[in-house]
Amino acid sequence: MILRNALLLARPLRDVRPAVLVTLILGYLLRSMLPAATALATAALIAHVDGNGLGPVVVPLLILGFVIMADQGLGAVFEPVEFLACGQMDGAHRARVARLATGAQTVAVLERPEVQDLLRTAAADPVTWAEQKPSDGAVVQLHRPIRYLGMAAAAAILAGYAWWLVPALVIPALLNRLHLLHVTRRHYVIWQAQAPTERRFTYWGRVATSLAEGKELRVFGLGDWLVNRYRTLVRRYLEPVYADERRQNLQKWRTAVLIFVPISFVYYVVARGTADGRATIATETAVLTAAWAVYTAAFWTYDAVKIAGARVVMRAYEQVRELLPAPAQTATKDADGGPPPLVRFEGVSFGYEGADRLVLDRLDLELRPGEMLAVVGLNGAGKSTMTKLLAGLYEPTAGRITADGVDIADPATGGIPGWRRRLAIVFQDFVRYHLPARDNVRLGHGGALDGAALQQAAEESGALRLVEELPDGWDTPLARDRTGGVDLSGGQWQQVALARALYAVYRGARVLVLDEPTAHLDVRTEFDVFERLMRARGNATVVLISHRLSTVRQADRIVLLDGGRVVEDGTHDSLIERDGRYAEMFALQAERFTRGYDDRIEEMEG
Repeated sequence: MILRNALLLARPLRDVRPAVLVTLILGYLLRSMLPAATALATAALIAHVDGNGLGPVVVPLLILGFVIMADQGLGAVFEPVEFLACGQMDGAHRARVARLATGAQTVAVLERPEVQDLLRTAAADPVTWAEQKPSDGAVVQLHRPIRYLGMAAAAAILAGYAWWLVPALVIPALLNRLHLLHVTRRHYVIWQAQAPTERRFTYWGRVATSLAEGKELRVFGLGDWLVNRYRTLVRRYLEPVYADERRQNLQKWRTAVLIFVPISFVYYVVARGTADGRATIATETAVLTAAWAVYTAAFWTYDAVKIAGARVVMRAYEQVRELLPAPAQTATKDADGGPPPLVRFEGVSFGYEGADRLVLDRLDLELRPGEMLAVVGLNGAGKSTMTKLLAGLYEPTAGRITADGVDIADPATGGIPGWRRRLAIVFQDFVRYHLPARDNVRLGHGGALDGAALQQAAEESGALRLVEELPDGWDTPLARDRTGGVDLSGGQWQQVALARALYAVYRGARVLVLDEPTAHLDVRTEFDVFERLMRARGNATVVLISHRLSTVRQADRIVLLDGGRVVEDGTHDSLIERDGRYAEMFALQAERFTRGYDDRIEEMEG
C-alpha cells in the first residue's frame, strides 16, 4: 500500500522534461549537502586560523564563501527550475482531467453530484493550505529521500568525532519528526473535515461580489443578512481549527525536550572535550554545525500535508478515470458537406436517472432531408430531451436513432463524435462566452477561422448589424467586466448563439436544431430570422422547437409531442383543419396575441 501510494504520487514526474527533471534532482542533491559542506568549510577556516594565526586565510575563506554563495545562488537558479517542473506536472494533469470531462460521450454521468465533486477535487485548484496540487506530492516524493542523504552526510561528520553522537541526535530528531507529523496530519484532517462549510461560505462570498446577484441583494435589502450568514459560516469553519492550534501550542514542550535537551547535552560534551584538549576548536565547530544540520533535515514536516493533499487529488483523478470512459478522438475537421441525412427516432424511450416516469415513450419520428420540421408541445412533453438525445448527450433507454439507416453511435461511422460534426444546435440554455464577438461565433466549429462563413452566419442570424455597432466590432469582448467589453440583451445574445450554429452549418454541418431560438426576440426580428432560416433549409435539415406557434406555421411539417410521443403530425393548415390539440393551442395563443400579450423573454437590456 505504501509503495502504491508512493508510485501514485510520483506519477506526475513523467510529465517533466528530462533536462528539467535532471536539473531538479541535481539541485535537490546539492542543496541537501550544503549544511554538511558548510560545517566542513567553517571547520577548515577555523583550523587554518588556529594553526597559522591571522596569516594567509584566503583559500579556506574562499571555500567557505563559495559554499555560502552556493546556497544563495542555488536558491536563485533552482527555484525557477522547480517552478517550471511543477508547472509542467500540474498543466499536464489538468489537461488530462479536462480531456476526461470533455471526452465523455454523454452528460448523464457528469450530472451526478459525486462526479462533480471528484472533478473539482481532481482539477487541483487549491483554495486553502490543506489543498495541494499533484506537483506538491511528486516533489516531496523526489525531495524527501535526498534530504535524508543530507542528514546522513551531517551524521557522518558527527560519527567522525564519536559514534554515539549519531544515535544521541538522530533518534530524538526522528522522534520529534514523528510527533510533528502526527500534529500536522491531525490539523490537516480537521481542516479537511470543514470542507463542506468552506464551500458554503465561499459561495456566499462570491454572491456578495457577483454582478448578477448584486441586483437582488440591493432590491431585497439582503446585504446585512448575507454578511451575517458569511461571518457565521466562517466562524463555524475556523473554531475547530483554532481549538487545535491552541492544543498545538500547549504541546510544544515536547519539541523543546526532544530538540534542546539532546543537542544541549551534545554541545556541552563536545565543548568540554575541546576545553580539555581532546579536540580542536575546528572539530568542535564542525560537530556543532553538523548537529544542528541533523535536526534541520528532520524538522521540516509540511511534506505530510503535501503528500496527504496530493494523494486526495490523485485518487480523485483515478476515480474519475474509472467513472468516465476513455475520451474519443475528436478531430476538428469539417463535416463531409454532403446532403442532409434521413434521421429516424425508432422506438426511442428515455427517462432521467432517479425519475419515476419516461420523458420519451417509444418515440417514432422522421427528420426528412432538407425540410424544416417544427416540434411543439406543452412544457415537459420531451422536446428539449429529444434534442439532447439527437446530439448524443444522453443514451436512449430503449430504441435507437439512425442517420441514413446507421445508428448514430455506430463506431464504424465515427460514432457520436463523427455524428456531431454533422450537427449544429442552439440549446435553450445556450452559452454566453466572455470572449470577443468573433470567438463567440467561430466556436461553432473548432477548425481554422473561415472569414466568409463568419460574415454569412452573422448576416443570416441578424447579428451582423449588432457586431457593426459594437465599439471594436468583432474584437469587442462580450462581457462588461472585460476591458472595453459590453454586455448584450437576451435577444442580442440569442442572435449571437444562432450565428454560432449557422457558422457550423456553413462549415459542413447538415442538421440544424434550434431549441427556442427566438424566445428573446420581438415579433418583427423573429419574423426576419425565420425568413432567413427558411432559406437555410435544403442545404441542411432544420428542426425548430418553439413555444410560439405563430413562428412555426410556415414550417414544412409540424409535430406535436405529448406524453413522450408524436400525437399529431402535418402542416399548419392540415393540423388546423383537424381541429385537435394543435388547433386548440394555436387558437389560445392567437387570442392572447390579439390582446397585446408579448411572450418575449428579455433580460439584461442595454
